[in-house]
Amino acid sequence: MAKKVLVVDDEPKIVRLVRAYLERAGFHVIPAYSGQEALELFRREAPALIVLDLMLPDLDGMDVARTIRKESDVPIIMLTARTGDEDRVAGLELGADDYVVKPFNPRELVARVRAVLRRAEGAAKPRVLEVGDLVVDLDRHEVRVGDRRVELTPTEFQLLAALAEQPGRVFTRLQLLDALYGTAYAASDRTVDTHVKNLRKKLEPDPKNPRYIVTVHGVGYKLAAEPAPRGPKPEGEEAVP
Repeated sequence: MAKKVLVVDDEPKIVRLVRAYLERAGFHVIPAYSGQEALELFRREAPALIVLDLMLPDLDGMDVARTIRKESDVPIIMLTARTGDEDRVAGLELGADDYVVKPFNPRELVARVRAVLRRAEGAAKPRVLEVGDLVVDLDRHEVRVGDRRVELTPTEFQLLAALAEQPGRVFTRLQLLDALYGTAYAASDRTVDTHVKNLRKKLEPDPKNPRYIVTVHGVGYKLAAEPAPRGPKPEGEEAVP
C-alpha cells in the first residue's frame, strides 16, 4: 500500500507540483491548503509524513507543527520561503525532521521525503552490515576488518554505518553531513574529509590507496561494494591527501 503524505501549502500551484512528483514516486498524496484543514486531515488520515508550509493564512505552520507534536511523532518536513537560520532552527526544535527552502527542486523534495521515511523506519534496517571482510555491527557498535577489531569514535562509526548501509552508492559531502549532524548543522566539506581521513587510517592497509572508502572525484565518497585489490586506484577515484 502506498504511503500517505499530507502536503500543506496555501498555494495550489505548489501543492499540484509536489503532488505530481510524489505520486510519480509511488506515494499517496493528501492535499491541504490551510493549517486547520491540515490538522483535521492529519487526525483523520494518519499520514506517514507531512510536508508543511510555515506561512499559512489561518494557522501558522509553526503552530500546526507544535499541535501535531503533542499528538504524534509523524515525520514533518518544513516547506517555506523563509531563509533565516532562526526560522530553520525554530522549526527543527519544534520537532521537524527536515527543512526545505522555496524555491526548491521537486526531485530533491522527493529524495528528502524518502530519506526522512527511511530514518523513521530505521528499526527495520539490518543490524549487522557486511561488505566484503568489513563488518559493522549496529547493535554492539563494533567494527571489524577480518579478525581485527577497529576502535572508532561515535562520529566515525556513524559515518561508516551510513556508507555501509548502501555500499557502492556515491554520497555527496552534504549528504554525509546530513547523516552525521542533521540539516541544522553548519559545517564545511572539510569536516567530512577529515572524518574520512581518520577512518582510512584505522581501516585501510594503505590509507593513500584505499580499498574500502574511495573518493569519487568531483562528487563525494562511497564504500566499495567489493573492496578493491591493492594496486593503482580505479579511474575516476582518488584518495584524499
